[in-house]
Amino acid sequence: MSNIILKGIAELTAFNFDLEARKVYVQTRLYGEEQTIEICLEDFAVFNDGESYRFIIHQAKSNRPWLTNLLAHFTGKAWKIPAIPHLTAQLELLSELFKAKTPAALEKID
Repeated sequence: MSNIILKGIAELTAFNFDLEARKVYVQTRLYGEEQTIEICLEDFAVFNDGESYRFIIHQAKSNRPWLTNLLAHFTGKAWKIPAIPHLTAQLELLSELFKAKTPAALEKID
């Protein structure tokens, strides 16, 4: 399905989501390029801070230095998930499924 959406832009060549280890690995090839781009996200969580749900990624890296630098701007920060009333139950389930491994992991709430 993703390759249909990305047709003419990129092709998803590999995808691995390990729920237990909290890792996501994506490999894609941009249209017209020979080499693939790899992205690995590790140790992420969804939680409720009392006012809203938030999403945090603690580690992100890529085989492209410019992309690793870009990802560094997003890691370690708790990003607010917009409130969508009809999805509240799903956010509650996600926060249970992806709860933080340790309370210390949530110290940097923006």
